[in-house]
Amino acid sequence: MTDLDAYGSDSVLDSADLDRLVDYWNAANYLTVAQIYLLDNPLLRRPLSREDVKPRLLGHWGTSPALNLIYAHLNRLVRHSGQDVLYVAGPGHGGPALVANTYLEGTYSEIYPGVSKDEAGLRQLVRRFSTPGGIPSHVSVPTPGSIHEGGELGYALIHAFGAAFDHPDLLVAAVVGDGEAETGPLEGSWKGVDFLNPAHDGAVLPILNLNQYKIANPTVLGRLPRQQVTALFTGHGYDVLWVEGDDVPAVHRAFDAALRTAYTRIREIQRAARAPGAVITEAPIWPMIVLRTPKGWTGPHEVDGILVEGTFRAHQVPLAHVRDNPAHLAQLEAWLRSYQPERLFDKEGALIAELAALAPSGSSRLGSSSYANGGRRTEALRLRDWRTYAIDVDPQARGSQLHEPTRRLGRLLADAYRDNPSTFRVFSPDELASNRLDAVLDVSDRCLVAAIDPRDDRVSPNGRVMEVLSEHLCQGWLEAYTLTGRHGLFATYEAFAMVSASMLIQHTKWLQEASRLAWRAPVPSLNVLLTSTCWRNDHNGFSHQGPGLLDTVVPLSPGVVRVWLPPDANTLLSVADHCLRSHDHVNLIVADKQPHHQYLTAGEAAEHAARGGSVWDWAGTERTLRRDADIVLAGIGDVPTMEILAAAELLHTFVPDLAVRVVNVIDLMALLRSDLHPHGFSSAMFRALFTDSTDVIVGFHGYSRGIHQLLHGRPNADRFHVRGFMEQGTTTTPFDMVVRNQVSRYHLAQLALEFARVTPAGSDRLVSYCQDQLARHHAHIIEHFEDLPEIRDWTWANQPS
Repeated sequence: MTDLDAYGSDSVLDSADLDRLVDYWNAANYLTVAQIYLLDNPLLRRPLSREDVKPRLLGHWGTSPALNLIYAHLNRLVRHSGQDVLYVAGPGHGGPALVANTYLEGTYSEIYPGVSKDEAGLRQLVRRFSTPGGIPSHVSVPTPGSIHEGGELGYALIHAFGAAFDHPDLLVAAVVGDGEAETGPLEGSWKGVDFLNPAHDGAVLPILNLNQYKIANPTVLGRLPRQQVTALFTGHGYDVLWVEGDDVPAVHRAFDAALRTAYTRIREIQRAARAPGAVITEAPIWPMIVLRTPKGWTGPHEVDGILVEGTFRAHQVPLAHVRDNPAHLAQLEAWLRSYQPERLFDKEGALIAELAALAPSGSSRLGSSSYANGGRRTEALRLRDWRTYAIDVDPQARGSQLHEPTRRLGRLLADAYRDNPSTFRVFSPDELASNRLDAVLDVSDRCLVAAIDPRDDRVSPNGRVMEVLSEHLCQGWLEAYTLTGRHGLFATYEAFAMVSASMLIQHTKWLQEASRLAWRAPVPSLNVLLTSTCWRNDHNGFSHQGPGLLDTVVPLSPGVVRVWLPPDANTLLSVADHCLRSHDHVNLIVADKQPHHQYLTAGEAAEHAARGGSVWDWAGTERTLRRDADIVLAGIGDVPTMEILAAAELLHTFVPDLAVRVVNVIDLMALLRSDLHPHGFSSAMFRALFTDSTDVIVGFHGYSRGIHQLLHGRPNADRFHVRGFMEQGTTTTPFDMVVRNQVSRYHLAQLALEFARVTPAGSDRLVSYCQDQLARHHAHIIEHFEDLPEIRDWTWANQPS
């Protein structure tokens, strides 16, 4: 940082500065309109004709003038202070505004040399916007300086705080539209100030743009009186600075004053918190700006006698029939010429030097910020050898130990905190201890920038463990934390991961598109741990039982999505180590927190995870019987794997002549063909696991339809008989959950007999036994409120191989 405090003292806006600033703003407004409408004649060097206008008019004008005004003033802040600034545009449909500004500052032409800083480049600029082969209409991945598309509304302020954590030199200007402010995630995100530590985090400056309308209706905040809006945000912990009006010079002067005041207060808060010996005892009162300007400001005031400026009609394309209506064409030309492009651009088509000098230079430009291309800032995550946390499994006594897998993971994460004190965080909705990850609290407290009560457990303003009861905040903070170059994990109850499922989809789309842009450096992966899973949330009931996120992510980009279902603690450790080190992926890890049987040594776990699936010879009988399998049993997920093993034991006990193969799949996406997913099993590998013709009984963690979807195109896919979660749940016993969903050992064993190649001696006896056991189970849990002793105390004792 250089001369950070200068902006508040020697940068008062004089008349000449104001004129230049308004001209710069006009240039941005002009290019915004040109992108929406024009395909040629970008500087109006000749009269506008219908042939100069795009056949399909796409884009959003209404929010763009305010976005352009904010960008121009942030440029001024950066030039005078040297402050690192990240611009987050909540009204992301104002994409042409951000593109216009990154073009004016020069970043766009550096990244896309074909869009040069001359008339030919301007022609390319307007032709690219919202056209096939061009760029999207939002502030999307191709937009320099962006970490936030703003298409699906609600996440701007969440992403702003996530970017600011552990970036003490960064100021995030988060523009929030008053339409977006009506969403649940955005309403919750104002609480970010209660987790922002001015000593080691950056600052977030929310800028709420009240233009009073959404696409067709008034906004709630836009219609509230000023004092009520002020009261609302004062209650959230902000000092509200107002800028209102439609007089161009007056609004610019007022915004300049408000921004300088806000920045001065931010620097005061940071200086106080960073002073030697400073102790934070309560949350500072951070500034925010409310900017109330007309929607579609400076655009057509009326169209066909109907008011447009300042109404919902300015939201998208105010003049919709330009190619077919000569009056609209003339009005568009007058609108464009009102910005006086002949004054703003030189004869070659470049922004005149006087205005170009208003933008920062080099990496200080908002579009060139390394914070918005976080892979440029990423440091490799320092992780200790995961085998040091592994369980010592005796191959002669597999399944004899019960351990909580996530507790072992917690030890690994604790050391990740120790070894990466400013580049790693865990985010969890008040469930860290519940999910057995509380070892991290031995290294760092939970974060809360507030007065601490003696009754609190390991809570402090200096904590870096992020617990807040909002899946949206946890995931969104982590998204921005990784997009700006850091590493982390979002751990949540499996069922409630669906709360933020749409965010995960949007992040996957972002990473998918970023992978196609050479200038975007790889960023750390988004790692999501689903625990407290459907099978072992028997104590909480049906509301807590749902594996739906698996179905949500499976259809997403194969280049991005990875889904892991480790069957025990050692495989969980191996998978977690891999995922935490990875880049540009969304890693979904499904692992329960309750005590589970342990099957694989550390070496076996590493090999199993690398392969994606293995035949567990020690659990099957085909080698003992020296013939091909009569039936294949496959477990995918920790509880289904236990039931598959128990079913295999039943088959070996009652029908020892049946050749059984046991397979475990840990990498769910490996079931896809290798031409559909980079992790997909090759045909040879798939055959080695499942044969070409033997029926396969699958016990699956999620909904059975998910496996059938993945197996489409595999040889004889109809031979796979899948049992998974069937939306049968309640408050009950652990084993009753698998019984209700027909994934119990007794159901799986009977299914194996039904589809085996042969009908071995003893089959009828096993079927009778299974049915009797199910009847005993139902009677026992009603009478005793717990599972049968042979179920509760079951361990893998059979050694058929």
